[in-house]
Amino acid sequence: MTSEVFSLRIPKKTRREMEKVPIDWSEEIRRFIEKRLREYYKKELLKEARELRKKMKKISSAELIREDRER
Repeated sequence: MTSEVFSLRIPKKTRREMEKVPIDWSEEIRRFIEKRLREYYKKELLKEARELRKKMKKISSAELIREDRER
């Protein structure tokens, strides 16, 4: 897997505090970004599905059962 560098600015105080904590910040931030991307795409897919559902013809369950039995 190839990777790219993404940098960001944080306050010096925050950076000093981060250095005191034994956490792999690169991995932590990477996981957070991946999680947020998954959440974003889920929301987009759900929005798209709702739009498609609005466009679909409404069919009652009785009609579906009747059609199934006729086959």
